[in-house]
Amino acid sequence: MYLAHFGLTQLPFGLTPDTDFVYPSQSHLEGLNLLHCALASGEGFIKIVGEVGTGKTLLCRHFLAELGPEWKAAYLPNPQMEPRAFLRAVADDLGTAAGEPEAAHVIKRLNHRLLDLARAGKKVVLCIDEAQTMPRLTLESLRLLSNLETEKRKLLHIVLFGQPELDEMLDAHSARQLKQRIVFHHRLRRLEAEEIGSYLEQRLRIAGYAGEPLFAPSAIKRLHRGSEGIPRLVNILAHKALIAAFGEGSLKVEAHHIDAAIEDTEGAVKPRRWWPW
Repeated sequence: MYLAHFGLTQLPFGLTPDTDFVYPSQSHLEGLNLLHCALASGEGFIKIVGEVGTGKTLLCRHFLAELGPEWKAAYLPNPQMEPRAFLRAVADDLGTAAGEPEAAHVIKRLNHRLLDLARAGKKVVLCIDEAQTMPRLTLESLRLLSNLETEKRKLLHIVLFGQPELDEMLDAHSARQLKQRIVFHHRLRRLEAEEIGSYLEQRLRIAGYAGEPLFAPSAIKRLHRGSEGIPRLVNILAHKALIAAFGEGSLKVEAHHIDAAIEDTEGAVKPRRWWPW
């Protein structure tokens, strides 16, 4: 595509959450620090909420990659399942799936497994991505897991990553007991206008770019306006703008390349049209 044209070794603006491309935005660092502090304090429940495309999955993977050898991690990317299937999926991730499928038996096996891990000096964290897709009964069943503890500490830490709809689910009267157990929470924010330029530069550098600034200042401003700072949209628009610049044989991305990308992208903020009347 345009890799050789711009001297790149890989695509700089892919949509797959790749920890090699983590950008340390203020909001991302705040979320990461909160996660580590919450685990260090021994709290059972943590919640990370963000709009679509703000980098929740990337933050989750970054967090898991930073855990030390004393941690055993379980990760559920798709928790949209009924309670028994959910509990069995957790048990499978923690290596204790074999046995009776009833919830009570699964909880008992999980408790034994967690005690064995604790005796071996291991701490356990369960990360649940897209938590807003969990059925109501499955969300409430998390209380069963939060009850797994000794007299001294929790045996299982649970981190929920979800869209704002997760907050609405937790506001329901039936979820009040679970909501009370969430001690730490963080809301991921969009990229600020002043972060867009360094975000682009970092991703381009990791992808092998070594030349002069590739995006013109006017293009960066249009990119922030069109994406509203949502990292996923930034990536989509930047990728399409590079294609447009490549098509023209240009070695620099200008504002009109961003405008073309915005016009071609659902969800991007279209520029205002001013009419003479």
